[in-house]
Amino acid sequence: MTGSDPAARRPLGDLCVVEFASFVAGPSAGMGLAQLGAEVVRIDPLGGGNDHLRWPVAANGASLYWASLNKGKRSVTVDVRSAAGRELVTALATAGSGIFLDNAVGQRWLSYEVLSARRPDLVHVRVQGHRDGRPAVDYTVNAEVGVPQLTGPESMEAPVNHVLPAWDLLTGATAAVGLLSAVHERSVTGRGAHLEIALADVALAGVANLGWLADAELTGRDRPRLGNHVYGSFGTDFATADGQRLMVVALTEKQWRALCRVTATEEVFRALEVALDADLDSESERYRLRETIVAVLRPWFAARTLDELADQLDVARVLWSPYRTMRQAAARFASDEDEVVRHVDQPGIGRMLAAGSPLRWSGGGLPPQAAPRLGADTAEVLSSLLGLTDADLGRLHDEGVIRLENRMTA
Repeated sequence: MTGSDPAARRPLGDLCVVEFASFVAGPSAGMGLAQLGAEVVRIDPLGGGNDHLRWPVAANGASLYWASLNKGKRSVTVDVRSAAGRELVTALATAGSGIFLDNAVGQRWLSYEVLSARRPDLVHVRVQGHRDGRPAVDYTVNAEVGVPQLTGPESMEAPVNHVLPAWDLLTGATAAVGLLSAVHERSVTGRGAHLEIALADVALAGVANLGWLADAELTGRDRPRLGNHVYGSFGTDFATADGQRLMVVALTEKQWRALCRVTATEEVFRALEVALDADLDSESERYRLRETIVAVLRPWFAARTLDELADQLDVARVLWSPYRTMRQAAARFASDEDEVVRHVDQPGIGRMLAAGSPLRWSGGGLPPQAAPRLGADTAEVLSSLLGLTDADLGRLHDEGVIRLENRMTA
C-alpha cells in the first residue's frame, strides 16, 4: 500500500483468488476482494454460465448484472465438462496464492479433499444453499425465515417477497470475511482451511441476531404487518403537497424533539401526553401511539412541497429521505462526482454506472473498475499461473477446451 491516493491503495494486492461461482453470493464476495486489490480470476464455462445473460440487460442483450458483479476481475472460460478442462480448473484452484472460492456443491472433483491433496495449505471457501447440500436462493430462504409475512401493507394476507437479494449480498460479504480470516490463520500457522457458508444459515442467523426469533418464541405470537411503520419506534411515510412521498424516522429522543419543533407540534404532543398518560420521549411509547402521531403530523407535510420540506427538515436536523424511483436515483450520479458510484467504460456495453468499494480510506474511496469481457484473460492467466506455452494454449484451443480469440478470427 503506497501513497495517500485512494486509487493507488491495494491492501490485498499480494493475494490471488480463483473464483468458480455464479449468481450473487460467490461473485459478490470475489468482487469485494477485487475492489481491495486482490487478483480475482473468475472461471466460467465456455459461452458463459447460468448468470452470464441474466437481467437487467443492455439494449444489445449484454448483462448489466454480470458486468456489475464482476468488476475488476479477470475472466477465464474453460470447457468444464471435459477432463482436460476440469484439470485446468483444478490446477488454477491450487495455483498462485492457493485461495479458491466456489459454489460448486456436489462436484466431487472440486471437493476440498481432492484439492487439498494437491495443495495442503489451500484455503477453500464454498458457498451453499442449505448446509446439507440442498439448493436455495435468496427468495426461498427469505420465505423460510418468515420475512415475507412481515412485509407489505397491513391489509395484505398473502406473503410479500422482497426485491433486494439481501441474504445473497450478506452471504457474499460474510464469505469474504471468512476467506480473509482463513488466509490470516494460514499466515500464522501454515495450515489451510475449508470453510462452508450456507445462504439459509446466513438468513437464519440474520433474523436471530435481530432478536426476531426470540421475540416470536417468548411472546408466542407473530409480529403484525405494519406497512411503512418502523417496528418498535416511530417512523413512517408522508405525502407532500406536490404528490411526492418521504420517509421520516425518529429513533432517538433528540430526533423526536427535532421533528416536533419543525412541525410546531410540541404543545399538541405535550397535551396528548397528559391526556393519554404517555411519555413520547420513550421510543416504545412513540411506537404504541404511532397512528395518533401520524394523524397530528400528516396535515403539516401535506401542506408543503417536497422542496419546501427538504429545506425545513434539513435545517431542523430531522432524520428523513425522499422516496425515489431507480431512474431518479441513477440520475443523481450523472456528473461522476460521487466517490462510490460513477461511470465506467464497460467492454461490450459502453458507458454505464458502476460502484467502487463503499469503504473509504483516508483520502477517499476506491473508484469502480470495468468487468472483463467473458474469457478475455484466458490465455494470459493460464500462461502466468500455470506456465502454459503458446503451443499448449493452441492445442487446448484446437481440442475445444478453451477459446482463443486470435485463433477464432484467424
